[in-house]
Amino acid sequence: MNILFHYKYLMLIVTVTSFFGNCHAEKDKKADTRDSVKISKLILSDNSAKPNAIALKNMFGINAYEWNFLQDPANINLHHTIYEANMAVIKSFSSVRHYMNWNKLENTRGNYTYNPTNNGSWDYDLMYTRCKQDGILVLADLKNCPNWMEATYPTGMRDNENVPAPYGLDKSDPASYADQARTAFQFAARYGYNTAIDKALVKVDSRPRWNNDEVNVVKIGMGLIKFMECDNERDKWWKGPATQQSPEEYAANMSAFYDGNKGKLGPNAGVKTADPAMQVVMGGLASCDVNFVQRMINWCKVNRGYRADGSINLCFDVINYHFYNNNGDILKHERATTGVAPELSMAGQIADSFVKLSNSLSKPPEVWVTESGYDINLYSYQKAAYIGNKSALDTQGDWILRTSLLYMRHGIKRVFYYQLQDDKPFSSVQYATAGLSENGKRRPAADFILQTNTLMGNYTYKSTINSDPLVDKYVNGKKAMYVLTIPDSKGRTGTYILNLGTSRANIYNLKPGVASAVKTQVATVAGKLTVNVTETPVFVEGTNQVN
Repeated sequence: MNILFHYKYLMLIVTVTSFFGNCHAEKDKKADTRDSVKISKLILSDNSAKPNAIALKNMFGINAYEWNFLQDPANINLHHTIYEANMAVIKSFSSVRHYMNWNKLENTRGNYTYNPTNNGSWDYDLMYTRCKQDGILVLADLKNCPNWMEATYPTGMRDNENVPAPYGLDKSDPASYADQARTAFQFAARYGYNTAIDKALVKVDSRPRWNNDEVNVVKIGMGLIKFMECDNERDKWWKGPATQQSPEEYAANMSAFYDGNKGKLGPNAGVKTADPAMQVVMGGLASCDVNFVQRMINWCKVNRGYRADGSINLCFDVINYHFYNNNGDILKHERATTGVAPELSMAGQIADSFVKLSNSLSKPPEVWVTESGYDINLYSYQKAAYIGNKSALDTQGDWILRTSLLYMRHGIKRVFYYQLQDDKPFSSVQYATAGLSENGKRRPAADFILQTNTLMGNYTYKSTINSDPLVDKYVNGKKAMYVLTIPDSKGRTGTYILNLGTSRANIYNLKPGVASAVKTQVATVAGKLTVNVTETPVFVEGTNQVN
């Protein structure tokens, strides 16, 4: 499962030996600098508490690997069927960010495989088809260097997280990334929606590996993928120079990936060259540095110019960053010691900075957060805490759901959590126990997401009408739902009087271990209802109907 090569494990050594080893850290904040919806009184930032036209379900994505879909633990060599126990859990989420190792697609240079992949024998066609069938959006993240590219580096510099260009090439030249751009073209040609591609440009490795081996065949315009991401965390300050790119170098990389550097790399390079409608997502940034994106925008002004409508010809359609709520300071690279509730972290402040940058552009790209989450191992600096009689699993559920609600208030358009299953159960390494499921069963975090998604996944954020407790109003046509939460992390409770204007109200409480929120109907008093509020969100809607 490539666990030993995942950056989150490589970081363990750095974390122990270096002050700067925390790749996703934030600083403990005082009350007056918490989430922009202040705890003490209602003071809203420029971006928070504005309507968010995105459906709440968009906040419920998950990071996953192909083996999460296709590998039955009882038959680990079977890679051509869906493992239904895991698929039932995956359907709790609206979207999947697929960590797609480049080596799976192009195990040998210029030879592309998908079904089966020459590396691992995975069936991507089946996986993506099933996701579309079940209404799950897929963000395909092409990441890591293939083995043949890694081998171009001197022995002591070989790392599959190296910059995606052969050793010795100029990292500031888009042409250096032509290999990756050609792979992106092939993937987009197969799984995108453009059926008018010249088939002569589309290639697969159709050679059987052994007798009776299933072989790859050319397919175009399968209509399965709408979003493709260019690598992952290219601002790796905690690793060596071979793995790092400056904003300008990454912009050059993305220009190649996006459209073959405006077509200069040939007719078979770049996502947009294959499917102009496919959306290209910037690789998630670990540093949360909005200036990194601004410098990429500046590079595009100089090197890509402007479109006919006067907007900058950007090399991405979506701005993307990673943020894990804890008591460090990611902007200063200050280490954390524990995870914290989202409202008590820098999450709102950082979201506002990216949304503000996006809104400064004439055609604002969406802003996504494609990694966030909490460990359940209490020795991890990203742990979810025991609070009162709540276990770490229960708190993980509360804080993950509240993270989604926070990002709705701050204008983020999609969120993906890290990740479907633990990388390494019982490990104290950061992010190793952040799974939202185990052994084909949902943890409370996945339960809460499923229950909320089922209840109001199509609702959109309207406003925040109170700050402590937090009271968010969501709407769906003429229907309204109120979400109430105590934004704290010490088991605090409270009450709030909702003026519903109806004779009755439906109250929905989340419960671990079940698929649907527990519904209770009560009478209001002159249209008003006193709601008991805890650190687990509660949902209330007014009604004049009797159950």
